[in-house]
Amino acid sequence: MAQFSYKARRRSGEVVQGILDVPDRAAALVQIERLGLFPVAVDAPKGGAVLTLDRAGVPQTQSGLLPPALRELLNRKRSPKLQELATYTTQLSNLLKSGMPLTVALGSMVHLESKGIPSEVSKQLKQEVMEGKSLSAAMMKQQHIFSDLYVNMIKAGESSGALVQVLKRLSTHLEQFAEVQSRFKSALIYPFMVVCVGICIVAFFVFFMLPRFMLIFQGFNVELPLPTRMLMQFSHTVTNIWTWAIVIPVILSIIVIFLRFKSTETGRRKMDHWKMNAPVFGKVVKLNLFGQFCRTLQTLLENGVPVLTALKITEDVMPNRIVKEAIAKTREEVTDGKTIAQPIARSQIFPQLMVDLLKIGEDTGDVPGALGNLADTYEGELSLALRVMTNLIEPVLIIVMAVGVGFLLLSILLPMFNLISNISK
Repeated sequence: MAQFSYKARRRSGEVVQGILDVPDRAAALVQIERLGLFPVAVDAPKGGAVLTLDRAGVPQTQSGLLPPALRELLNRKRSPKLQELATYTTQLSNLLKSGMPLTVALGSMVHLESKGIPSEVSKQLKQEVMEGKSLSAAMMKQQHIFSDLYVNMIKAGESSGALVQVLKRLSTHLEQFAEVQSRFKSALIYPFMVVCVGICIVAFFVFFMLPRFMLIFQGFNVELPLPTRMLMQFSHTVTNIWTWAIVIPVILSIIVIFLRFKSTETGRRKMDHWKMNAPVFGKVVKLNLFGQFCRTLQTLLENGVPVLTALKITEDVMPNRIVKEAIAKTREEVTDGKTIAQPIARSQIFPQLMVDLLKIGEDTGDVPGALGNLADTYEGELSLALRVMTNLIEPVLIIVMAVGVGFLLLSILLPMFNLISNISK
């Protein structure tokens, strides 16, 4: 048996300390939980390193030997994917729908397998709720798991007494966004694979095939054609160590300058503006942003979140600076008593269809319904735009690949034909 000193909290929040005689640290944690305490820190025996638990109960190694930046990187908590969070939300909703009390449901969530969300998260939520806090207040402490959108919707569900329905809607909302992200990524897989294959083919010819053919051509008095000379010059350039001694620092400098520019507010804004106005790709980005705006705002308003709070949360979750600024101006004008449609129209960022349908929604008193229809429309258009973009990219890449491979083959075959012609003479 070894002695472990521990620090823990009671359900009332009071901090207690003590010593346990147990075989190992895992047994110490089990014993602390059996005492009805929540472990905060456990000392290893014989003056070893301290196992400290964060607020989610996740162990963190405290070592003064690591640089602060590296410690921060190692201790950074992974945020779950949208589909993982949607699955977790569905599980909790089903447990509450079956009639379980909230604390019992959270206790069951500890034992259910939720990919991407540690069981310690549910354990901490249960502990906080048992201490008398609301579920939304407990989730607010787990910001790496639950976003402001998530927490505010839970708060609205608690206020209206419809927590189960809110969880269901939230799960549907997350699954819809996960599906859109999946479609967006799937559309880029094929072009990415074609580019990688093209790079590999060029590298194979330049570094492996061409040097062997050059050895053959050097033994004969044959004038090399222009494509072959160009390819040879390119091969000599890329295989020269001095070329890389110049190119690598230049590339690194360009990357550093670009990252520094992108990290500034002006740089981020210009990048976001370029993304929205880029040929072909810009339409896809706009449709994705408009669909995300409508779906998020609809979900919040539908669950009783006040308009100004809903606009602020929507502004925070939007990834584009241009759209963020438009929403911020809209929120300021809504504060003055104006409708949403008027300031959105003045921003000149959102399309006229959105303005018109929002006006109709405001006239009929069903803004969430109008936003839902808009979200469905933009998500449908996004699927079509992704297919069009893919269909445009595929032939362009195929043509580029054909021209590149044809040039490589021509560079090799032309001197071979010349060589065969000289031998026959």
